[in-house]
Amino acid sequence: MRSSRFSCLPAKIALLLLALLYGMQAGADQNDPRLSDLFRQLHDASDPAAAAPIEDAIWRIWLHHDDPHAQQLMMRGVGQLNAGDLPAALATFTELVKLTPDFAEAWNKRATVYYLMENYAASERDIQQTLKLEPLHFGALSGRGLVKLGQRDLIGARNAFNAVLEVYPAMTGVQRDLDQLNQLLKRNSI
Repeated sequence: MRSSRFSCLPAKIALLLLALLYGMQAGADQNDPRLSDLFRQLHDASDPAAAAPIEDAIWRIWLHHDDPHAQQLMMRGVGQLNAGDLPAALATFTELVKLTPDFAEAWNKRATVYYLMENYAASERDIQQTLKLEPLHFGALSGRGLVKLGQRDLIGARNAFNAVLEVYPAMTGVQRDLDQLNQLLKRNSI
């Protein structure tokens, strides 16, 4: 999952679609040795424009699996998600998780589907599994923030967005979401 503003569902889906489109190129999942250097570069990127190509490279790696059947399931699930067929996407990503339980992005995609279905508890469980496999998964971390917002857990959302910024300080939208959350929390404490 990626961060988005507190906006409507179409904006969240648009961001997700961009991530998925970038992710269709070659890579090798969360165990790819290129990720260490990419995460360092991402952390050190001075602004969103400098970070964007690094983020894209990470997504391409995360979305690829060397097993052709697993890759086919990922592509099918992404297509179903893009078409808004959440029940079919859920079934496909569940099959992918069962086939490749060590594939972080399979868990993250299913977490995204659960989030869009407003099944926040299931989304959080899959986010936890994603982060167990890829602790620096900024998409899952920002997704956790969105889940916490959906659960009306503003402190949890703030903590999740802060965790994103530790990995990816220039992530578009997260600092803005964090600023809005802090303002809301300050108003609520007055």
